[in-house]
Amino acid sequence: MSDTAINVLFLCTHNSARSILAEAILNHIGQGRFKAYSAGSSPRDNQQPNPLGLQVLAAAGISTAGLRSKTWDEFAAPGAPHMDLVITVCDNAAGEVCPYWPGQPATAHWGYPDPSAGDGTDTEKLEAFRHTLHALHRRLELMTSLPPEKLEKTMLQSTARALAKD
Repeated sequence: MSDTAINVLFLCTHNSARSILAEAILNHIGQGRFKAYSAGSSPRDNQQPNPLGLQVLAAAGISTAGLRSKTWDEFAAPGAPHMDLVITVCDNAAGEVCPYWPGQPATAHWGYPDPSAGDGTDTEKLEAFRHTLHALHRRLELMTSLPPEKLEKTMLQSTARALAKD
């Protein structure tokens, strides 16, 4: 596994906020060791990434190019990239029955509150997105700094799950 990028799929319900943030952050800091993707269990028709999420990513100097909301069915289809690790980042998606992932990737749940939820002002929601971005960034920095032996397939699941406690 150390010779090729580790493919990581971040899942959430609508694939518009937390999973999009995680995909962009990991692709930014992964230094070629990781390739991140995101998807949702049930994105709405014509779902787009949340503009506030795109705004905080751009403000942090993280590319938003190519980010789009998509269904997790895209990654269970023939010809889809093989996933090494699948991480749910919202409690709703964690409780859903996931599709069969070829190759039986490691799985973990890293729960974060939905920064777009609630009736707060746009300023309050923007701060919630910033907080979520920083929390994801800290956890993903820990993951990307792990030595290669912690990222071998046999160790990946327990390592990713242990990071949920940090």
